[in-house]
Amino acid sequence: MIKIVLDANVFVSAVIKSPSIPARILELIKEREVVLILSNEILSEIRNALLYPRLQKLHRRSSDEIQNFLENTAKISLMVPGKVKVQAIKDDPADNKYLSVALEGKADFIVSGDHHLKNLKTFQGIRILDPSTFLVLTTKA
Repeated sequence: MIKIVLDANVFVSAVIKSPSIPARILELIKEREVVLILSNEILSEIRNALLYPRLQKLHRRSSDEIQNFLENTAKISLMVPGKVKVQAIKDDPADNKYLSVALEGKADFIVSGDHHLKNLKTFQGIRILDPSTFLVLTTKA
């Protein structure tokens, strides 16, 4: 089964706009078509982003709904400790957590809209794709 790491921006896009390509990727995860790899650090970033007031106005979910969404997502994900340290992205060191989690969980792909990650294209054999490319690739398989 394909194992992926999703950047927080993909989660935010999926929550804000459904139907959308990011929302379809979350459906693949819920349907157990792909395995999502997560860490508490990534969950925290997603939570913080979804709680930004300007984003809450867009998705109109309460703090409790966001918490339930994240807990349910964690339950169906492969949780890794996030202990592997990587320093591959100098311009935005916070993005290194995605590379770390991908290595720990032996991911096949990192799915992200973030240019710091996408510019790498691959990292230690792990392909880094934008959501559209990932969806096209996985639906052809």
